[in-house]
Amino acid sequence: MKHFKILLFFIIFNNSLLQATETKKIVYITADMKIPFWSIMSKGINNITKKHAYDFKVYDSQNSAKMELMHTISAIKSEVDGIVVSPTTSSACVTILKLAKKANIPVVIADVGSDNDNYVSYISSNNKLGAYNIGKTLAKEMKKKGIDNKKVGIIAIPQKRLNGQQRTAGFMEALNQANIKGADIKQLITWSDEETYTYTKELINRFPELGAIWLQTSNIYKGAIKALKDSNKEKEILLIAFDAEPEFIELIKKNTILASGMQQPYLMGQQAAISMHKYLNNQSIVKNIQIPILNVSTANIKQKKNEINLNVLGIEN
Repeated sequence: MKHFKILLFFIIFNNSLLQATETKKIVYITADMKIPFWSIMSKGINNITKKHAYDFKVYDSQNSAKMELMHTISAIKSEVDGIVVSPTTSSACVTILKLAKKANIPVVIADVGSDNDNYVSYISSNNKLGAYNIGKTLAKEMKKKGIDNKKVGIIAIPQKRLNGQQRTAGFMEALNQANIKGADIKQLITWSDEETYTYTKELINRFPELGAIWLQTSNIYKGAIKALKDSNKEKEILLIAFDAEPEFIELIKKNTILASGMQQPYLMGQQAAISMHKYLNNQSIVKNIQIPILNVSTANIKQKKNEINLNVLGIEN
């Protein structure tokens, strides 16, 4: 009987130890991993989850709300401890939050946003201010070149997204203050160079008075540059952007791209994972955190190079 009690004690002790040391699972449900911004965000999340020995997995929604929903259900069935999500749209995120709440799984949102606030923490960029600043940079350059009487076209991310709405609002506020008129706004559907090429050509053909084009995201820049060259307009129409690709460092130096408002996805990913880690360990967290957007042009690109390499481009040393 004595030996049995000792054996039972060790079984209970070992089971308690296993439960206490069981690896917690965090998943990242992202809009589209083929877009570098989300891939870099994932690296930032992984940097923190690795430090705290979490089991980390990425679900790529491939810009499909249906696939995003399937990933959410899969994560819930897997009984994950936490979900970090960069949703396809702000409205689609509402469903994710409802399902996760029902399963008692905490959610941290990394960019894009949600139409309700039922989340643990929301990590965003100050999209409105970042877009406002890039609009001011463009207005200043247009005035300097004497083309501030011309119009500005926008190739935008979907305006169903909260961040898209904020970018457009901030940018247009800067243009309005400078009395610069907007042309048309084209919303991305396929997020491809071909689509951007078509949109750029349409803007050029429809608006002879076009003086600049603003790309609300970075990965589509090749289509815009090609369309400007094919139309012999690369020296007449200014190109300005948002976010960044590795090539932007040289393109900005050469003034092929005037400037770009660069979010810091690696830093955002780190902060999202830190917020989740704090929540899972009963530490106090901030519900809404905004990461600054870097306004990068020829004037400051050299001094910001290290910051851009890690926080914007996710180049880990």
